[in-house]
Amino acid sequence: VALKRMLNFNVPPVKNSTGEPVWKVLIYDRFGQDIISPLLSVKELRDMGITLHLLLHSDRDAIPDVPAVYFVMPTEENIDRMCQDLRNQLYESYYLNFISAISRSKLEDIANAAIGANAVTQVAKVRKSPTINRPDITDTEMETIMDTIVDSLFCFFVTLGAIPIIRCSRGTAAEMVAVKLDKKLRENLRDARNSLFTGDTLGAGQFSFQRPLLVLVDRNIDLATPLHHTWTYQALVHDVLDFHLNRVNLEESAGTESTPAGARPKKKNKKSYDLTTSDKFWQKHKGSPFPEVAESVQQELESYRAQEDEVKRLKSIMGIEGEDEGAISMLSDNTAKLTSAVSSLPELLEKKRLIDLHTNVATAVLEHIKSRKLDVYFEYEEKIMSKSTLDKSLLDMISDPDAGTPEDKMRLFLIYYISSAQAPSEIDLEQYKKALMDAGCNLAPLSYIKQWK
Repeated sequence: VALKRMLNFNVPPVKNSTGEPVWKVLIYDRFGQDIISPLLSVKELRDMGITLHLLLHSDRDAIPDVPAVYFVMPTEENIDRMCQDLRNQLYESYYLNFISAISRSKLEDIANAAIGANAVTQVAKVRKSPTINRPDITDTEMETIMDTIVDSLFCFFVTLGAIPIIRCSRGTAAEMVAVKLDKKLRENLRDARNSLFTGDTLGAGQFSFQRPLLVLVDRNIDLATPLHHTWTYQALVHDVLDFHLNRVNLEESAGTESTPAGARPKKKNKKSYDLTTSDKFWQKHKGSPFPEVAESVQQELESYRAQEDEVKRLKSIMGIEGEDEGAISMLSDNTAKLTSAVSSLPELLEKKRLIDLHTNVATAVLEHIKSRKLDVYFEYEEKIMSKSTLDKSLLDMISDPDAGTPEDKMRLFLIYYISSAQAPSEIDLEQYKKALMDAGCNLAPLSYIKQWK
């Protein structure tokens, strides 16, 4: 919602307006690109009047009669480039949106560039939208990471237009973040003239008397869960495939036909799929256990085939299996049926696209499950974490050459180590270490967890 508002020159988009959108250019940096790409498709951007979307640091031509919406981090080099754009008079007007709060001095740099380029009237609006456990981390590194987290949370609440109630666990990094965020929010509210929580920044929050609760906990409070092998669709895709910013990248297997001796092996095709909120199947099944997903893909395929067969059947009844589409207009009785079947074709094609997509993604996940015995890992870890009796010794699991990658084995052992009431004896630990090393594991995570425990 905040992005759509921004792309509409920071006024809320009017619902059901039939007017053409204002054509504009979107300029972003890599950071802005990563925020926009999982949320808005190219088509959605075009519907909002974005004819071009370009990276700030690319070679861009002047388009003097079009407004430009910028969405960038307020870094030194980004500000320099924006000032250069103003001097070169690239666009008709400039809407500058900063992903995090911009300092007064940087705002003055932009103002000076605008004055120098006689472009003050063209700057239409300026808006500020919105690994700490390493044992060897330095204080300054820690400070920088903390500031980044605090800044991100602060920007999030500005975008939300609400002041949170903060709760945190004591004596941890979470408390450090909470204290800094609290200070930043109070300072911003104290300065009424420059507060980001006034005026049109208040989107959804301005009429709400309910303050959101922000709970900050240290990841260490539950380290076993992120290591746990999963069994639901979205979590498996995230765990075993190349999945980033709602896009999954797959290597297609090069078919079963054998390559002639001496010939180059066929190159594997790479395919990308977007798993977004508009994908009804993904929305419905991403939290489902994997076997249910496989079953649902099959059901969708069967219902699609039935619909497709119906269209073919209607065509054959009407004797127009060939190319003679002219015959359609002469037949009235089945025309209505066929018309409704044909008008549902775009929907049918979209259904087919989603079925193909999820068939490919689910097949890729299944290959990982089979080759690494991930179902066995999932069940075994569930038993460890719920303190149930184990049907197989942990050493057997680690030593089984057919079950899992070295990383799978290490994750399993760390869960056991974290979840056990008392750490294994030195003798047992040596035995486990040897088995893990024989399986090709890197023992660095173990020494960290040992120190942590």
